Amino acid sequence: MGDKAGTHPGAAGRATAAEQPSALRNVVLVGHSGSGKTTLVEALALTSGAVSRAGRVEDGGTVSDYDEIEHRQQRSVQLSLVPVEWGGIRINLLDTPGYADFVGELRAGLRAADAALFVVSAADGVDGATRLAWEECAAVGMPRAIVVTHLDAARADFEEMVEVCQRVFGGDDPDAVIPLYLPLRGEASAADGHAPVDGLIGLLSQRVFDYTPGTRTERDPDPGQLPLIEESRNRLIEGIIAESEDETLMDRYLAGEQCDIKTLIEDLEKAVARGVFHPVLAAAPAGDGARQGLGTVELLELITGGFPTPQERAVPAVTTPQGGARPQLTCDPDGPLVAEVVKTSSDPYVGRISLVRVFSGTLRPDETVHVSGHGLEDRGHEDHDVDERVGALSVPFGKQQRPLAKAVAGDLACVAKLNRAETGDTLSAKNDPLLMEPWVMPDPLLPVAIEAHSKPDEDKLSHGLSRLVAEDPTMRLEQNPDTHQLVLWCLGEAHMGVALERLRSRYGVNVDSVEHRVSLRETFAEEATGRGRHVKQSGGHGQFAICEITVEPLPGGSGIEFVDKVVGGAVPRQFIPSVEKGVRAQAAKGVAAGYPLVDFRVTLHDGKAHSVDSSDAAFQTAGALALRECAAKARIHLLEPVAELQVTVSDEYVGSVMSDLSGRRGRVSGTEQASDGQTLVRAQIPEIEISRYAVELRSLSHGTGRFARAYACHEPMPQQLSGKILDAAQNGG
Repeated sequence: MGDKAGTHPGAAGRATAAEQPSALRNVVLVGHSGSGKTTLVEALALTSGAVSRAGRVEDGGTVSDYDEIEHRQQRSVQLSLVPVEWGGIRINLLDTPGYADFVGELRAGLRAADAALFVVSAADGVDGATRLAWEECAAVGMPRAIVVTHLDAARADFEEMVEVCQRVFGGDDPDAVIPLYLPLRGEASAADGHAPVDGLIGLLSQRVFDYTPGTRTERDPDPGQLPLIEESRNRLIEGIIAESEDETLMDRYLAGEQCDIKTLIEDLEKAVARGVFHPVLAAAPAGDGARQGLGTVELLELITGGFPTPQERAVPAVTTPQGGARPQLTCDPDGPLVAEVVKTSSDPYVGRISLVRVFSGTLRPDETVHVSGHGLEDRGHEDHDVDERVGALSVPFGKQQRPLAKAVAGDLACVAKLNRAETGDTLSAKNDPLLMEPWVMPDPLLPVAIEAHSKPDEDKLSHGLSRLVAEDPTMRLEQNPDTHQLVLWCLGEAHMGVALERLRSRYGVNVDSVEHRVSLRETFAEEATGRGRHVKQSGGHGQFAICEITVEPLPGGSGIEFVDKVVGGAVPRQFIPSVEKGVRAQAAKGVAAGYPLVDFRVTLHDGKAHSVDSSDAAFQTAGALALRECAAKARIHLLEPVAELQVTVSDEYVGSVMSDLSGRRGRVSGTEQASDGQTLVRAQIPEIEISRYAVELRSLSHGTGRFARAYACHEPMPQQLSGKILDAAQNGG
């Protein structure tokens, strides 16, 4: 493992196909944007021999950031797989974006992985989103380790960063978060007094791993260095013993017995694989030529020795597509085929490419599989059960694809030309279809209304959007029936920007963003009467219909009531439904600002008809005219949609959140403790006030807040706001 003395295993170049799950490690890198995840992946690829030189994010030359958008923005925006090999073990490194808008890509990476590397910057610390991701991993018992980067930054302090990690990640057991190595600093610079990190001191082996010669060398520590590491070494040993399955080890240690290093390493590896011990490592992957890759050998040894094989992790539950129970599966290459699409992308030359994680069985090219997709209908993903033929299998290495003969249980592979499969779908044997329990997808809560830029764009818009939504389940497409707007729901502004850019560059569709409108309603504020007269008699068959109605407001949610109080046959019985139809049709169009008119009672009490010229159409028109006359006489109120809001936020930001909600005309209905250190705030708030709340809450809570919303009701809009809308409608604005 990471603190084994001696020569490290030779690099084997790019990873080869795995024959058994025991020869696989699936590792996702987690951390905030700019923490150094992509640079670390590049350094691990260089150390393992997968690449001959390391690329730089700034130059767009890294393996995992290969998308043109990533090159321009100089940050990851999608999940990327980089397989490397170390000591005969294939390591599937899953690089994820650190920006909160792309948390869907992170969730996919967590689903595909069996262990997580949390990358934190010694200069920037741990942000709220990284803390939430740690809690998600802890909830499912995923093994985790921590890598501290940016050690050469001016304000970097490794010891201080370890204390932060113990406080944030350790929770009730800070001794489960302990470094395996200490950074070895060289001579301070005469210019700024800063001492660079030249190597690492192994706490268990008490050996120095020096990177200054340009390659990793090993030596004994200087006598003056031993007292510096004694306290940290003792704490590490005690932490390992506390998690050991050998209950006698602690007693022997307390009695003064020296613990065998080999035994400690074995116990350490077991504790890491069980997810109860979280080692901290130091890395300087982007150091200068003499120190480039510092800590990568130690990290590769930790991954291969301490992280679990796919066989040691439970397979997610499966059912039949109809929901029937099935036995728990294991990661067995000879078991029933169950694979899951964790990412969908499009290639201009190959077409649709599906990145799949095989959980059970073996996936082979050119075989027919059953594709089951369920549970995301609200986001434009219709439930489907179809058989599809698997195209070529390949191993991705950034944007490159290398042919693969098969993918065994526990492995990840790309499948070409699965036309119906979408992210989150299950692939299984066609004669034994199965459906895998879905992972939790974040709700897209930032709306952007879009319109085609031109007629040619309008012709391609539907196809482009459907492909975009099929690739990204954290996006939702809505055709709003009230506002008639096409709305794309995203996770944030950066997510929206990438989506619209892909729509343009990948599918050739240019769109314009327009103001998102909420679904307002109109209602009568007082009683009024109206007369609808539709008379056209100019020779031949004419039109004649007159009706008199009274309208009165009803409580919210009552809808429209129609009451017939005609006496003496003033309006013939066959035309009374026509009046109602005309009233309802006009109400749907609105009478003041073009919004549907609701919650009123209309009473038909008089009218006139003609024996020849009256008709269904004439009385429909008269009913509409009567309603419009009522609206001209009465005050009209606008009703706005109100959402039930549930905001979960760190305790320290509760006051700021509640104050902000009040400033948005929100009514806080209560608070309760959600979990340790987090509070749930419940409120009702007008939807027009939270169209950008996904962005604003993130800023307000420093990335720790999340919220859910649901429609509650429509309520009267304040006069000063509704007056502006009604005036603009009447003036044609």
